[in-house]
Amino acid sequence: MFRHASRIAVAVAGAAALAATAVLPAAAADHHRGHHVPGRHHQVRSAVVLGPIQYDSPGRDDRSNRSLNAEWVTVKNTGRWPVTIKGWTLSDKTGHGYRFGNVRLAGHSQVRVHTGIGRDDRTDLFQDRRTYVWDNYSDTATLRNDHRRVVDFKSWGHRGHWGHH
Repeated sequence: MFRHASRIAVAVAGAAALAATAVLPAAAADHHRGHHVPGRHHQVRSAVVLGPIQYDSPGRDDRSNRSLNAEWVTVKNTGRWPVTIKGWTLSDKTGHGYRFGNVRLAGHSQVRVHTGIGRDDRTDLFQDRRTYVWDNYSDTATLRNDHRRVVDFKSWGHRGHWGHH
């Protein structure tokens, strides 16, 4: 009986050691998984990411509402479950920011955040600005959660060396 209990204890201890070594590298990998944006914290993992961005509205930049609304950023929920992004922010590199109201993204859905004035609905949100936000030549769109942690970012232009997440 004692021998049998001893073998079980050794088997359990071995399984625990194996599990500990399997978990340790995964935790270390997660620590470095978020990409670093100079001057910012590491990115947190999220099903919500930035999608396509139209930072240069087609045609002349005449500051008309139509032109302003042709400048937009897509925010996508790539996950299966709905996510509420209330209090999250979308900002450019100079700090122009948009704070999301009570927005709930269904699983595998997206919303476009336009610069100009408009009526929010489930596929389009409007910053209600009268000036452009995104620099056509070089800028970074940063999405932060309600704890101010970077969720995702995209950069473009010759000064955006760190690229897309």
